[in-house]
Amino acid sequence: MTRRDVAATSAPPEIDHAWMPSSPCGDSCIGRDTSAARTVVVVLRTLLAVTALMLLPILILVGVASPHARRSVTRFGARMLLFAIGIGLRVDDQRSVREKSRTEGGALVVAGHVSWADVIVLTALRPATFVARGDLIDWPVLGVLARAMKVLPIHRRSLRALPGTVEQVADRLRAGGTVVAFPEATTWCGRAYGSFRPAMFQAAVDTETWVQPVRLRYVDASGEQTTSTCFVGDETIGQSISRIFRLKGIVAEVGLATPEPPGNDRRDLARRCEASVRSGDALSADLHGVIAGNVVLHSAMQQGA
Repeated sequence: MTRRDVAATSAPPEIDHAWMPSSPCGDSCIGRDTSAARTVVVVLRTLLAVTALMLLPILILVGVASPHARRSVTRFGARMLLFAIGIGLRVDDQRSVREKSRTEGGALVVAGHVSWADVIVLTALRPATFVARGDLIDWPVLGVLARAMKVLPIHRRSLRALPGTVEQVADRLRAGGTVVAFPEATTWCGRAYGSFRPAMFQAAVDTETWVQPVRLRYVDASGEQTTSTCFVGDETIGQSISRIFRLKGIVAEVGLATPEPPGNDRRDLARRCEASVRSGDALSADLHGVIAGNVVLHSAMQQGA
């Protein structure tokens, strides 16, 4: 099944609404010019990925006895899985010691959304609870990981379910947990992107929790940004996994920006975090017919507004 087919069969029987998140990115956005790994490398990656997934039952058992040990095992398992996929990890932490301390006891982490690989990348950096599409648990491979991580499902077709999900996020934050959300609410190719929707930021406002903006992009062996890892269009999850396993020289670049205080206005918080995440991005006004609001925002950021 395609991404649209899975969503249609797994989501609640609600009609599409005017605020339904969508992306103009399609199959033509997926980069096809990245170097391919040799067959023997792909086989070894597959075996290593299976080994990493076999650690999940151990992770669950260890987590019952020691949450701290669970975080360590989860991070190790995610890094192992990331290595198996063939994606390197490069982190640029721009925060001072004082700024880091603001999110050590828990935080709402927000980032742009490009691929299913985003979850593995961010888990390899810092294990957390993820707010993810409701049908994720039905996906092969990733569904097992999602159940082990106890993701908070969000059904994009149901506006009535949104307040409940936001309250669940708030509960995790009140308990000192870290929650990762993708405020674009759907995947884009990475060269074009959507606006940050404010709903999930309400949980940070309600609990007075600092928000950690994360810049996430994928580059190829030459260091140029690539769309070869994006999960968009009608490609199935199986096809996407198979294709990404064959890529060569891909690196996920993660930038940890200055944490943002929650303030009292979720829309203002969303705008501040979006500006932080998109700082330095080059956005073309005619790329995929990107909505005018994004172009205006990008122009304002470039002018230091």
